[in-house]
Amino acid sequence: VQLQASGGGLVQPGGSLRLSCAASGNIFRINALGWYRQAPGKQRELVATIRSGGSTVYADSVKGRFTISRDIAKNAVNLQMNSLKPADTAMYYCRAESSIVFWGQGTLVTVSS
Repeated sequence: VQLQASGGGLVQPGGSLRLSCAASGNIFRINALGWYRQAPGKQRELVATIRSGGSTVYADSVKGRFTISRDIAKNAVNLQMNSLKPADTAMYYCRAESSIVFWGQGTLVTVSS
């Protein structure tokens, strides 16, 4: 499975960004897709995941602001991020889970005025 992430950038506090991650390869065995992030000096942490049945899990810090969705036709997972805060600044990584875990390259999100 290969994962290609896109959509990061610089945004002011309160703004929005949409991240996308396209999956290719042996995607039929994927049972969950998600986004993680890692800020400088911190451990990588869960942002949100969506399972093949549609159930979702969000980090408490992003609940009500971020929405994860799956575009089945495009084999992609999206993360709509609203009301962004400086604390959301991090490298965001796409993750796919089958019998093993696959990671995409990171996309940088910077929230700053």
